[in-house]
Amino acid sequence: MTDPLFLLDAVADPLPSVGTLLELAGDEGRHAALVRRIRPGEVIMIGSGGGHGVRGVVVEVRGASLVVEVVGHLSSASEPRCFVAAQALAKGDRSELAVEMMTEMGVSEIVPWQAARSIVRWSPDRAARSLAKWRSTAREAAKQSRRLHVPEVSEPVTTRQLAQRVASADCALLLHEEAKDLLAEVDLPAAGSVLIIIGPEGGIADDELSELTRAGARPVLISDGVLRTSTAGVVALAGLKLRRETGSAS
Repeated sequence: MTDPLFLLDAVADPLPSVGTLLELAGDEGRHAALVRRIRPGEVIMIGSGGGHGVRGVVVEVRGASLVVEVVGHLSSASEPRCFVAAQALAKGDRSELAVEMMTEMGVSEIVPWQAARSIVRWSPDRAARSLAKWRSTAREAAKQSRRLHVPEVSEPVTTRQLAQRVASADCALLLHEEAKDLLAEVDLPAAGSVLIIIGPEGGIADDELSELTRAGARPVLISDGVLRTSTAGVVALAGLKLRRETGSAS
């Protein structure tokens, strides 16, 4: 089993040198000591969520905190591309499920999208609560999947604002069941940002489709069926990353 990962609000930069003692306290320390019952001699990872961290051996349990001796430094593997997902708001827990799975797959940023056919509407007070939930979901999913980088969850955007993101992206792919081009056949930039647009359960409205494609988004097909909004993004990410691993992306 891989070493468990815990996240601090800040990890020193430069990272603590090997042999330094580091205290894991607060909520993460409490979870490690009292819930996970980590004991002296066990090895854990500590990161800040920004792509770097340390590996250490627990030398002492102090109530609801751990004292860890640093034995090595950690960093996320460099990505030639930055994958950004614009996720339409969905009802129930489907949005959080999408955030969780895309985080596990290694998305860099998630942009909540208030699409025309999204049943859920984020009023100003609801937006703050929902954003906090999405961000907490991303953080926990990063820990579970042992990812040192916690994806940024941006402020929600309208379709017009999303079109602006499309125009500034190096590549923008709009997942659509009527697209003619397959995801596997799309040329990708060697580096830069790839924006993936995931529509709501009711589908992307015609005027939204027109606005986003005018801005530069390319409709692509990822399945011979219609996927739920909670699964479409992670399927697209998996396909794109598989192309990278097999060297089939240009």
